[in-house]
Amino acid sequence: MRDIKLLLSDVDGTLVTHDKVLTPRAQEAVRRLGEAGIGFTVTSSRPPRGLTKLIAPLHLTLPIGGFNGGGLVNPTDLSPVQDLVLTPDAARQALDIVFRYKMDAWVYDRNDWYVRDANAPHVARESFTLSFPPVVVENFDDKLDLVGKIVAISDDPAAMAECNAELDSALRDQASSTPSQSFFIDITHPDANKGAMAETMARLLSISTHQIATIGDMQNDVLMFRKSGLSIAMGNATDAVKAQATLSTDSNEEDGFAKAVERYLLGMEVS
Repeated sequence: MRDIKLLLSDVDGTLVTHDKVLTPRAQEAVRRLGEAGIGFTVTSSRPPRGLTKLIAPLHLTLPIGGFNGGGLVNPTDLSPVQDLVLTPDAARQALDIVFRYKMDAWVYDRNDWYVRDANAPHVARESFTLSFPPVVVENFDDKLDLVGKIVAISDDPAAMAECNAELDSALRDQASSTPSQSFFIDITHPDANKGAMAETMARLLSISTHQIATIGDMQNDVLMFRKSGLSIAMGNATDAVKAQATLSTDSNEEDGFAKAVERYLLGMEVS
């Protein structure tokens, strides 16, 4: 057992099931963490507003990190602790690149998300995940002043890889671009990433990053793996992601989150 003071968890693919269900076992695991004196919070590519349904059942009191930590808010009233946004120029350049690859794009600010077609692929699923619908706009020209995140969407793996590479090359210090799903690329402020979220929580709680445990399933979780003393990959993660973690657990459909907490943080026998 390590001197862990905080568990920082991804949400989709980790804390909740594919159908976005927060299981009773997961809720109980978080409650037991509190009893053991270990803090708990979440970080996600979702906007802060899309995390609100987790606050009451998990009794969250620490800041929660939307936009991969760039939209860090207090759970009581969603007041900002940290609000990192893309510059309008970086947002425009990112959109130009995305559209050049004939990919769709969504634009998010702290309160809303904007799409050009409500019937486009994956929009309905995102609405279900966030529990609120998008605002449909003809274009994004007047929505680029306070962008917390742009999502590039494609079901073409080659286009995803090529677009991500160009975003990384063209934007460099202006933005961070990381796949959050097999068909999503998250484009955020360069300091809006889960590794920086781990460092921010360490500073806020006056602890070392070595006293933080992290758990996730996607490539954008690897950055927080590298900034924590203990990292856990979900069973549904790719082999490449698992290779970056200290330990692994079962999938999110098998209560892998709860089992990881019980086994690795609470020292319980797990069946």
